[in-house]
Amino acid sequence: MNARKTLYLANPYGFSAQQKQGPLKALEAALAAAGAEVWEPFSRNNQIDRAAPGWAWRIAQADMRDVREADGLFAVVNGCPPDEGVMVELGMAFAWDKPVFLFRDDFRRCTDSEQYPLNLMVFAGLPATGWEDYWYTSVEEIADPAKALARWLGETKG
Repeated sequence: MNARKTLYLANPYGFSAQQKQGPLKALEAALAAAGAEVWEPFSRNNQIDRAAPGWAWRIAQADMRDVREADGLFAVVNGCPPDEGVMVELGMAFAWDKPVFLFRDDFRRCTDSEQYPLNLMVFAGLPATGWEDYWYTSVEEIADPAKALARWLGETKG
């Protein structure tokens, strides 16, 4: 049996108790059911004592290390603009040539492009043709075997 691929779940949901219990849990469950080992940064790296000096730097370093060490990145890009921390993590994943998958169930358009629903740089690490296979608009779509995440998870790790 192949080792499961690790997928860093870049998201802003950990800042809200309600979003942790709702959309974050649903995304984690759907990604795990699809076959990923989900690395969720709020549960992995936020156990640092916030009363200690330098706590924010330590969290940022832990998140950056996880993005670097994960096999791929699944980014929640809701908002206009999307969360700045998620955008930094997305940029790191692009720079490190990681497979990236984007999730947006926010119907607002935040772009002047006719092709892309967000700033064109958000799509810079995706294929020019077929980028839609890396774009998810519902939790249910994560299980779609015709989409890029399912194909990537089905490939042999290594």
